[in-house]
Amino acid sequence: MAESADRDVNRDLRDRLAQVYGRYARLRSDLDDLQRRLATLQVSAVSPDGLVRATVGPRGQLTDLWLDRRAARNLGSDQLARIIVATVRDAAARATDEVEAMMADYLPADSGALGFLRDNDFGTLMRRPDAALRDLTERDSLGLDE
Repeated sequence: MAESADRDVNRDLRDRLAQVYGRYARLRSDLDDLQRRLATLQVSAVSPDGLVRATVGPRGQLTDLWLDRRAARNLGSDQLARIIVATVRDAAARATDEVEAMMADYLPADSGALGFLRDNDFGTLMRRPDAALRDLTERDSLGLDE
């Protein structure tokens, strides 16, 4: 009985290793294309009133800003500034979503890197392996992964 359980565990470990190795091999072969796509990513957002368009790069950095002529004439500087900031934030959030979607094909869903992209929390990125193992053990004991 114990021997059968050991075989099942070993088979599960081999399957998991094969899956991880497959992701790694695919990442290595696709790395040049992924780097090019990330480096050239441009995402734009337009304000609800159509007066502001902001374009950002893959890290949410502003690369282009367009203002309709009516914006300066019809809006006060404070209101225009708020619209610009909101539009840039919208574009940056969309860029983060696109980067996360690109990376999701290559990284496990529970990886610190993907977590960091989602929540921008360095704690997620720098999470210690023993904490991750503890989380996994707790999930198993609660039956959350079934």
